[in-house]
Amino acid sequence: MRLTKAEKASYGLGAVGKDMVYMLSANYVLYYYQDILGVSAIAMGIILMAARIFDAFNDPVMGVIVAKTRTRWGRFRPWLMIGTVTNAFVLFLMYSAPPELNGKGLVAYAAVFYILWGVTYTMMDIPFWSMIPAFTESGKERENLSTLARSCAGLGDALITIITIKCVLALGHGNERAGFKMFALIIAVIFILFITITCLKIKEKSTVDVESPSIGQMFRALIQNDQAMTVVVAIVLINCSLYVTSNLLIYFFKYDMGGEGWSNSYTLFNTFGGGVQIISMMIFFPLFRKFMSTIKVFYTSIILAVTGYGILLVMMMAGVTSLYPLLAPAFLIFLAFGMLTVLTTIFLANTVDYGELKNGRRDESVIFSMQTFVVKLASGVSAMLAAICLQVFNISKNTAAASSSLSAGSLAGLRLTMTVLPIIGLCVAFVVFRKKFLLSDEKLNDINKELESRR
Repeated sequence: MRLTKAEKASYGLGAVGKDMVYMLSANYVLYYYQDILGVSAIAMGIILMAARIFDAFNDPVMGVIVAKTRTRWGRFRPWLMIGTVTNAFVLFLMYSAPPELNGKGLVAYAAVFYILWGVTYTMMDIPFWSMIPAFTESGKERENLSTLARSCAGLGDALITIITIKCVLALGHGNERAGFKMFALIIAVIFILFITITCLKIKEKSTVDVESPSIGQMFRALIQNDQAMTVVVAIVLINCSLYVTSNLLIYFFKYDMGGEGWSNSYTLFNTFGGGVQIISMMIFFPLFRKFMSTIKVFYTSIILAVTGYGILLVMMMAGVTSLYPLLAPAFLIFLAFGMLTVLTTIFLANTVDYGELKNGRRDESVIFSMQTFVVKLASGVSAMLAAICLQVFNISKNTAAASSSLSAGSLAGLRLTMTVLPIIGLCVAFVVFRKKFLLSDEKLNDINKELESRR
């Protein structure tokens, strides 16, 4: 049975709420603890990286737990709901650090709640994406739902990047610490509401009933699925490139462009970028697909992003301080990342079919647990790189307040980190994908025909 409009809409709504929560953590936790509360940038970088190392063990285990789950509500929805409620609660606490804490106590608080946030996010993110192969048919239906879900997730991302700083300043009446606490509470409530709608509307329609594997078997299945591992590497590199820029973007507007209206420029830039990213997912990706295979769209997107970063670097180093010229390279970058976000989800979903053909089992939960892990890994790595940049080039509220502006060396370091590192990451992703990825449209048709004959 084909998916109904209500099912598609409810799944998309869940993606909006889920990625609003994710982006609030990925983009602002470093800023909240380092620039607002005064925690050392290196300490925060270590915390973020340590949490991701922990996730290396936690995410695949969660994939196994989901695969073993058997309830009257299915294997996915119970964990989706449990993870959502606990993650929303932890999100609020993470942005509610007690005022009396300082020094090591504040560092410990940040570490505990950021790690808990990662664990609880995994509990809901793995079953959310794992549901795609379980209630869609392979081919166009799966690709279309993946596109819709990623577009809605992009909407959630964009909403957070657009409204956060303005809402924080308004809710806290200029006090960013108080503003973040209230804003986190509002986002947590919205998150629970949206995922509840998803759970009420979405049901598993079909899944291959196989004996639940052991953790060892699941790791071996991942290692044996060379196409899944290729997509995983690409996701890490692409997301690291994007997150390095997004983590440092607020510092660029606050301390490089500067001025009392920096928050207005930052909001306008993110509004433009978020709009382009959504249009990219919903309009440009389907348009490109009419003329190109998914693999060619992938290569085109990488080239567009690298070109955009190159133009942005030239403008920055030339001393362009007006917002509007920067929107030209931003258009190329956000356009590319919008399409890449959709593509990597489609590619990963397709590796489930490839894995079934090669290994004789459908490991939806474990394959998609890798997506959860690698996206959070990319977040941790990029946050660490951003923290090193802030520490090495002495960029913080205290140093900015002590002088009218940051030094020329600090500004150059900030600009280079925001652009050159992403260019390197994207180029490596291009080379790896070109050498290793085999699942063309024709290859997928052959795989599906073979699987049908086996069933």
